[in-house]
Amino acid sequence: MPTIDVVIELSHDACLAHYEGRVGQVHTRSLDGRKVIFPAEALRRVVTRDGVHGRFRLTFSEAGRFVSIQKL
Repeated sequence: MPTIDVVIELSHDACLAHYEGRVGQVHTRSLDGRKVIFPAEALRRVVTRDGVHGRFRLTFSEAGRFVSIQKL
């Protein structure tokens, strides 16, 4: 499955907007400069009290659908 490494820097308040469903997608850039969009609900797996900060590996299906996120 294809993977993309990204940096995500979201404050607690920004994560709350994603978590509550007010924001449906996360827009970020990969480490190699590509624009990446994935479902905001994926953040539930990696959010902390401080928000989401760091490098993450996103895995997508061959059809381009989001599969998983893991902190690097």
